[in-house]
Amino acid sequence: MSTIDSWYPYIKSLHVIFMVTWFAALFYIVRLFVYHTEAQNKPEPDKSILIAQYKIMEDRLWNIIGNPGMVLTIITGVLLIYIAPYWLQQPWIHIKLAFVFLLLSYHFTCTYFIKQFRKNESKRTSTFFRIWNELATLFLFAIVFLVILKNTVDWIFGILGLVVLGLLLMIGVRVYKLIRLKKGEE
Repeated sequence: MSTIDSWYPYIKSLHVIFMVTWFAALFYIVRLFVYHTEAQNKPEPDKSILIAQYKIMEDRLWNIIGNPGMVLTIITGVLLIYIAPYWLQQPWIHIKLAFVFLLLSYHFTCTYFIKQFRKNESKRTSTFFRIWNELATLFLFAIVFLVILKNTVDWIFGILGLVVLGLLLMIGVRVYKLIRLKKGEE
């Protein structure tokens, strides 16, 4: 075992830690979008106070946790592939990398949403952001199951599982919206 190979478990551990950090930021930023959107319907002075606070929270979360978590996850992921290039010969890693690419697109779309909120130009509803938040959940499930199960899972079963999970998440969002409507919220 070469010296670089001995670093593999440490880099893998860091990769998982940074991924958890990144996902925490992805989940929380979209929750802030929900609250930010709902604050736009509040009466003054609540509206101005809340929106100003959410902008601060979004900026700090994204710049201190979200973006660094993403960058460090990517760096450690590249190092893992550098140390173990044989993974690139496995079909599961290609699918995982496709999900990582989609996750990066999701991340940069969240950055776009932050910029819209900065300019007070966001026209999306809180329901949209609740649904948007569940997309990150699907990415998390897909990536973790691919890494843990690798080639042991039937791909059709895996895709069906993601579709069922997606449907359950959508039903959950709809039920939550109905409950909020009954309570007179939103």
